[in-house]
Amino acid sequence: MIRIGVKNRIERSTNGGTSWSSLYTGSSCGEFRDLLPYGNELLAVTSKGVYVSKNAGLSWSSRCTSSSYGEFLSLADSGKELLATTSKGLYRSTNGGLSWSKK
Repeated sequence: MIRIGVKNRIERSTNGGTSWSSLYTGSSCGEFRDLLPYGNELLAVTSKGVYVSKNAGLSWSSRCTSSSYGEFLSLADSGKELLATTSKGLYRSTNGGLSWSKK
């Protein structure tokens, strides 16, 4: 289990949520708002855009930080595409969140 913990930490539990350990405590990605497992990656919506972790939340890199889509609020995987709710509406991505088009 992985969650966004207090003080903007990404945390993991290996015992069903009884205890949690910190995976990531940095601030360069902005404030974490939502997490979405996506294939072998973990995607995150932050106050700076969409970020990706390829090592289960230990480190993060930017996937999409363009402000032209508005402020990202949440992500969902429809099975065929990623869906993002933003401050400018609903967007979809067919390339893993690298670019988005208005839905």
